[in-house]
Amino acid sequence: MMFADNTVYIVGNAKTQQNNPITHHYTQLFIGFVVEKDTGKIVTCASSVILPLTGEFITSLFSGRSMREDFEVIKQQIESRYFGSSQKAIVVAFKDAQKKFFRIISGQPFDVND
Repeated sequence: MMFADNTVYIVGNAKTQQNNPITHHYTQLFIGFVVEKDTGKIVTCASSVILPLTGEFITSLFSGRSMREDFEVIKQQIESRYFGSSQKAIVVAFKDAQKKFFRIISGQPFDVND
């Protein structure tokens, strides 16, 4: 898949519960977002989950939404539709990615280890 020149790739991460299979396999939940830099539209995303269906469902919650404006809508969708043990971690990973996005578009220095 090719992405337009106006897109950026941002990874948000969060800790999951100790008994979560994601913790045992990856240590953290990572969600990679492809975002249109000028509009903030989330083109697609992928996550470090165990079941492919989980990843597809998470992608459906974010795709087409705005990294800039839709935090509350996305949070509400996660809380009302996603009933896996990573629910809170998904919200935290999105907040982390959103913070990085705002840093990128404001021209602040970006450290990949941040």
